[in-house]
Amino acid sequence: MSTTVSTSSASCFASTYKFAIPRGYTSVGSVDTSVCTSIKNLAAGGVQYRDTYMFPCPTCSSSASSQVNQLVSYIKSYCASQFSGRIWLDIEGSQYWSSSHSTNQNWYKSLVDACNSSGYKCGVYSSSSQWSAIFGSTSFSYGSNLPLWYAHYDGKASFTDYTPFGGWSSPYAKQYQGDVTKCSMGVDLSYSPNYSG
Repeated sequence: MSTTVSTSSASCFASTYKFAIPRGYTSVGSVDTSVCTSIKNLAAGGVQYRDTYMFPCPTCSSSASSQVNQLVSYIKSYCASQFSGRIWLDIEGSQYWSSSHSTNQNWYKSLVDACNSSGYKCGVYSSSSQWSAIFGSTSFSYGSNLPLWYAHYDGKASFTDYTPFGGWSSPYAKQYQGDVTKCSMGVDLSYSPNYSG
């Protein structure tokens, strides 16, 4: 979700969903300051796993490391005890990236390195088509030791559609439906049979 989770929505989610992943960083290069309100409400509501996703800004003046540090500092300051501990790196939207695939590859590598050094767990969110558009090829691989959360809006809560890319032979989670209303708020639905943060 990319909007603030209310206490009532959080309690509603807990009856159906094991994990929730609110946005922690935005494409304009700043922390989404609603992230800790959402994480705290999700914790109070009883949602088991409460992670966050980071939509980085590769064309902003601040470095990948600086952007990761901004998010980490915010979480540590305002909701460290309720945060489950994984930052998902949202790799999509070629319009937000450089027109140079090599530039994008190098920036992404520094993003992964910064996340791995942050003290939190990391993961990668992307899709085969987005990966190829940003990095020039589905065979480009970096960070494939991290769990993959891939997007394919086929409406099916299963991995049967998965085709390997980026070095990932199998996925960890799948976003299978976007822009739906659940518990009185707009969310994207994801499937992960063994989600554990």
